[in-house]
Amino acid sequence: MKRFLSLFLLVAALVIPSLGQNLSNNPSNNSRTDVKSAPAVKLSLPVKDGSLRFAVIGDTGSGSGGQRDVAKMMLSYRQAFPFDFVLMMGDNMYGSETPKDFEKKFSDVYKPLLDAKVKFYAALGNHDLPLQTNYENFNMNGKEYYRFKKGNVAFYALNSTYMDKKQVEWLEDELALDTSECKICFFHHPPYSSARKHGSDKQLREVIEPIFVKYGVNVVLTGHDHVYERIKPQKGIYYFVSGAGGQLRNGDIKKDSPLTEKAFDRDMHFMLFEVVGDQLYFQAISRTGETIDAGVIANQQKNK
Repeated sequence: MKRFLSLFLLVAALVIPSLGQNLSNNPSNNSRTDVKSAPAVKLSLPVKDGSLRFAVIGDTGSGSGGQRDVAKMMLSYRQAFPFDFVLMMGDNMYGSETPKDFEKKFSDVYKPLLDAKVKFYAALGNHDLPLQTNYENFNMNGKEYYRFKKGNVAFYALNSTYMDKKQVEWLEDELALDTSECKICFFHHPPYSSARKHGSDKQLREVIEPIFVKYGVNVVLTGHDHVYERIKPQKGIYYFVSGAGGQLRNGDIKKDSPLTEKAFDRDMHFMLFEVVGDQLYFQAISRTGETIDAGVIANQQKNK
C-alpha cells in the first residue's frame, strides 16, 4: 500500500523568524502581542467545495490572554475558511477543573465558535483528569480514547499518558479493520520532538509507531511541547507538534535538529487542515495572524 509519498511546500505568507528568538524572558505565555495590529487574514488553503476542513489546537487550558488571542484569530480565519471541527491535543485544563474552570479556560474562550456549532474533539494530556471525558463540549462520550470518521478520513484520539495494553489492542484492532483512505491519530505526547523541555517520547514511540506503520496511519498530531514543529517524515508518516495554543515556551526548539522540517517557538499558534481529494493541505498560524508554515501532503494511498 502506498502512503503519503511526497510533500510540497507552499509559499509562506511571511518569512519565518529565526528559531530561538524569544518574545520575552518569561517562558510561560504572558508577553502580549497587540492583536489589533495583526495582518489581514492570508489563507494558503484552497477552500474547495465539499472539502473536509478542521482546526488543531494544543495545550490550551490556561484561560490566559494569549489563549484568547489565538481563539480570536481562529474566528477571524474561519470567516475565510469555514472549518467544522477542532482537534485538541490535550492539556485542556491546567490546575483545578471546577465548573467555573471549564467556563474560564474553555467555553468562554471559544464561545463564538461553539455558538457557530463548531465541534471540539479532545484528547487527554498529562494535566487532564479523566472526568473530562464526560464534558459535553469535548465530545469524548465518556471514553479516554475513541475513533470517529468524517468523509473518508478516520480520526483516532488516544490517551498517551496511559498507553496500556487494553488501549494498544483496541488501536490495533480498529486500524486493522479501517479501510479509510486517510488515517489521522492525535494525542498529547510527541513520538518525535526537537523541543528541549520534553522532546521525543521514545518509549511511547516504541509501542505505537510499529502499529502506525503496519496499518498505514498517514498523519500524527501531538502537543505537550509548547512550540510548533513539523517533523521530517518518519517511516512514511508525517508528525506535527502543535502545543502552543494557550502556553508558550519561548526559544525551546533545538537548533539544527535533524528531525525538524519547520519549527516556530516565538509565539502561540493554531493549525488549519483541508482534505481535498487525495491531498491534505495544512497551514500553521500565529496568534497575530502570521503564517508560520504551510504545505500540502499528496496522498497516493490506494485501497488495500
